[in-house]
Amino acid sequence: MRVGIGIAVSFVLTGCLTMSGTYVLSAHDASGKNLTEKMRLVAEGTGIYTIRNALCQRYPKSLVVIKDAKTGEELRSESPYRCS
Repeated sequence: MRVGIGIAVSFVLTGCLTMSGTYVLSAHDASGKNLTEKMRLVAEGTGIYTIRNALCQRYPKSLVVIKDAKTGEELRSESPYRCS
């Protein structure tokens, strides 16, 4: 019985980690100015991490905002992200 529960829990947890959807990313400086306003950076699913990392390389110490392309709502689990 315990093995079955453990397997079920692992499937549920794995499902939560799967990213899907289309997202728009932007980088902002300390004053809130959008550094990427002339670009539309779009990513599918886990592609948000590739674009987020590229933005952090280009704009160190910026704040990356990730929004759902359809709803405009911020992806709370990943956004905002402070580049180090």
